Amino acid sequence: MDLMSSIDAEAVDLILTSPPFALKRKKEYGNEDEANYVKWFSEFADQFKRILKPNGSLIIDLGGAYLPGYPVRSIYQFELLVSLVRDHGFKLCQEFYHYNPARLPAPAEWVNVRRIRVKDSVNVVWWLSRSGNPNADNRRVLQPYSNSMRTLLKNGYKAKMRPSGHDISEKFSKDNGGAIPSNMLEIANTESNSKYLKLCRQLAIKPHPARFPQKFAEFFINFLTEDGGLVLDPFGGSNTTGRAAEDLARRWISCELVEEYVQGGALRFSDDEFVSEPVTRKVA
Repeated sequence: MDLMSSIDAEAVDLILTSPPFALKRKKEYGNEDEANYVKWFSEFADQFKRILKPNGSLIIDLGGAYLPGYPVRSIYQFELLVSLVRDHGFKLCQEFYHYNPARLPAPAEWVNVRRIRVKDSVNVVWWLSRSGNPNADNRRVLQPYSNSMRTLLKNGYKAKMRPSGHDISEKFSKDNGGAIPSNMLEIANTESNSKYLKLCRQLAIKPHPARFPQKFAEFFINFLTEDGGLVLDPFGGSNTTGRAAEDLARRWISCELVEEYVQGGALRFSDDEFVSEPVTRKVA
């Protein structure tokens, strides 16, 4: 809050963050109870709206939670969304889903022991903005065409009506340089041998236990900002957002309360495979 209060109004192009989830089990990095989550987040939301540009975006990655002692889900993610729109004036541009195929089965009581639920592999991702027309361009995040689409582009496509009633015109066979991605982002979160973890082990620094993959941050930075844009992560963790922003020629600000996590996050900017002391960087 202190950091954001020092940022000029309407200065930030993108706020990209994964705040602590409202989990039943308390985490070492701190997390709020489900009952207090929306109230706790409210102060942050006011600052987010103040510092975002009118065409800026807010991306919030949130994992789900079960109610204490019961195999039923909390709706805190949706309560937060309603509050951000109704009480703070944000616009919901689109909902995304981050599917992590590598996630382990959990929660153990309901999935592994009693076997009455399947594993939870998806986080909801709210894309909000101050206005209904944020800076966004899906041409910046096109994906490679599938083999069948490449064959269609090569051989041509006969315009016709599909069984669903959609009238597919000849424009469907135009090569646009790639496929438009969906709002289901399949990005595995596996970095057991990453440089970040290796360097943390060398310096006996505890790595942040909840890290989202860099490709997740890269997708939204590319989609919602341009070169030189300013990206903020107010719950910085291991600073994946900062690393992704710098790789993509964006300016960035990251904030993290736990000093050890800050030291670990700085290691993401080391060019070395071995370090003997913490990395420091002086940024103008």
